[in-house]
Amino acid sequence: MKAYNISKHNSFYTIGLNYKKADAVIRGNFSLNSAAIDNLLAQAKDQDLDGLLVTSTCTRTELHGFAQHPFQLIKLLCDNTPGTIEEFQEVAYVYKNNDAISHLFRVGTGLDSQILGDFEIISQLKQSFNRSKKHHIANPFIERLTNSIIQASKRIKNETEISTGATSVAFASVQYILKNVEDVSNKNILLFGTGKIGRNTCENLIKKTNNPHITLINRTKTRAEKIAGKFNLLVKDYGDLQTEIRNSDILVVATGANLPTISKDLIYPKKPLLILDLSIPKNVADNVSELENVRVIHLDHLSQMTDETLERRKQFIPQAEQIIEEIKGEFVQWLETRKFAPIIKALKKKLNTMKEEELNYQSKKISDFNSEQADVISDRIIQKITKQFANHLKGANGDADDSLELIQKVFQLELNSQ
Repeated sequence: MKAYNISKHNSFYTIGLNYKKADAVIRGNFSLNSAAIDNLLAQAKDQDLDGLLVTSTCTRTELHGFAQHPFQLIKLLCDNTPGTIEEFQEVAYVYKNNDAISHLFRVGTGLDSQILGDFEIISQLKQSFNRSKKHHIANPFIERLTNSIIQASKRIKNETEISTGATSVAFASVQYILKNVEDVSNKNILLFGTGKIGRNTCENLIKKTNNPHITLINRTKTRAEKIAGKFNLLVKDYGDLQTEIRNSDILVVATGANLPTISKDLIYPKKPLLILDLSIPKNVADNVSELENVRVIHLDHLSQMTDETLERRKQFIPQAEQIIEEIKGEFVQWLETRKFAPIIKALKKKLNTMKEEELNYQSKKISDFNSEQADVISDRIIQKITKQFANHLKGANGDADDSLELIQKVFQLELNSQ
């Protein structure tokens, strides 16, 4: 990648782990909250890394950036999470250059999501870029790549039906309840946590269950009240959590804390209770499932659900992949132009130097020499010459490197080092 004059480092890497090989416990060990991401980016900046994106969701944690070696990125991740390098290596993947670009396109467009067509990652990708930009660690490559993935995501949404049905973790959780709970409209449902997944689950519950007995609890009560007001739901104080759990038939946990928020002593085991834990790391303690009459379902189980909607989506994968290839091709073409940008810049500088020398000579030699007109004409000629070279290099394909070397040799160009 160094040849493209993007970064001082040789290669672009993606390092990470996801739902395919890492279970919820392992993913939780490498999960990054906002403060940890900010700290990681600051460390990367101090280490002179650049062009870095960090994404951490319930299904994956990934670092995408330029480095001399991928271990630099792996160490950054492990230094900012409880996970160890040995643990990471057992479940991790590392992609380089074009493979890393392709991987990020598939992730950002929902083709590599745990639930096919789940586009929630694209908003997280935007947030990741904005955070990197805020830390001054987003170079032109990362900006262009992020925008290209956003463009591909929009086209796939608009031109295919791969996201039809709004299938997501929130959707899957409600589908599970509908399929496994009888008379669900008369059950007491408690939603604990009103972040993005919690809000989406709440909306799905209301639409699909026709249940008026839904109660919300959030550590910050005002956030729960805002959602409850929209749907005319009941809100309880955080201090009422134990009482409300004991009154519930279904508990949906979407708190997103680093440690379990639901422990064994909060639950009354004499009454049947279904718990859906939609959090990464797990927010329901492992020993809760040991209780009699209690069934705990984690989002990994939910994401394995297959229904007609998901099966139907698969037929649109080739169309989505074609859109990705088209936009990725445009990105690679832009990347190729970066390779000869320094040559064109140096050529233009050399031609301008020659112009100034010649105009100076002619102004002394010709008494009525019109320097302004000569300057305009010369600039237009230089512009046409450099454009001609640029167009040649764009279409040179495999011969571009030879052409660059020849231009540099003929005009004796001096290039500024990266």
